[in-house]
Amino acid sequence: MPLYSYHCTACGQEFELLVRGDDSPACPHCHSAALERLPGAAALPGKTRAAIASARRQAAREGHFSHYSKAEKAKL
Repeated sequence: MPLYSYHCTACGQEFELLVRGDDSPACPHCHSAALERLPGAAALPGKTRAAIASARRQAAREGHFSHYSKAEKAKL
């Protein structure tokens, strides 16, 4: 189920909802169906080797590398 951001035109609240394709969302505050879907944040491009290496170095500094294989640990 996708997560969408909405603005209720009835009460002015902004909120996020998990919505199925066939569901009609309603405001959790006032239960109105007068909603505007807000544009979502852009997804980051695919992971690059530099980003993965940076995340692994950060995990090693913090001691969170137990899920890495021996070969991956050797690259740190």
